[in-house]
Amino acid sequence: METPEPADVRAAAGETLTQSPVTIGVQSYSFRDRSLEDAIAAMQKLGLRSCELWQGHVEPAKQPRAQLRHWRETVTMEVFQSIRDRFRRASIALSAYNISMQDDFSDAELERAFDMTAALGARVITSSSNITTVDRIVPLAARRKMIVGMHNYSNGRPNEFTTASQLADALRKGPYIGVNLDVGHFTAANQDAVKFLNDHHERIVSLHLKDRKRDQGDHVPMGTGDAPIVPVLKLVRDHGWPIPINLEYEYNGGDAVEEVRKMLDYCRRTLGL
Repeated sequence: METPEPADVRAAAGETLTQSPVTIGVQSYSFRDRSLEDAIAAMQKLGLRSCELWQGHVEPAKQPRAQLRHWRETVTMEVFQSIRDRFRRASIALSAYNISMQDDFSDAELERAFDMTAALGARVITSSSNITTVDRIVPLAARRKMIVGMHNYSNGRPNEFTTASQLADALRKGPYIGVNLDVGHFTAANQDAVKFLNDHHERIVSLHLKDRKRDQGDHVPMGTGDAPIVPVLKLVRDHGWPIPINLEYEYNGGDAVEEVRKMLDYCRRTLGL
């Protein structure tokens, strides 16, 4: 089996209609307070041309676990193709589908996550996976030739990715396992995002960019916390790494559109765009 070059996969994930050397997009979770239609409208208003689509904008809300499993196992792919077409009409590229494949997923749910991503026209899955789920994901990802980027959190719960060593262990399980590095959470867990980016940039398929304080500190407006926002942005720009940078609004602010605008303006000022 031929393995795609990581840069090829990341370049596909970072397709954009702009000519910027850095792809600045958004995690649609930033607009979790509104429908998918309104989230797309918000992205258009901000001039964003790249999106990592959060599963909460696709799946039925507040379903009992058994009903959600049934939906995932039986939903037609036309639902996802329709969403793909809505993004295309809005001139927004889908860099990845963010669906968190965990231990309670049936084998069919895992398989369907890849079907959904393909139907969306994305080539990358990002996933807040359990550590122990990775062994089940590895053969599926290899067979489907799709990279799954493991997402990190800061709270150090058992069976949840938190540290650099845990993410590196996952990377060793196979070439189709990547990392969706959340810079804010990594900082709050007292991990070094700049070092990890330098060491593993070829395996990083997405960056979640937000600011937090160290030592499990709060989410804060961009530029007021401890996350190395500026060094991360400049590393990606200066090395030409094709890693989509997805803004993720989580602090307590005002209207989501205006808060994401502030984040976007901060990044653009940093990069001189």
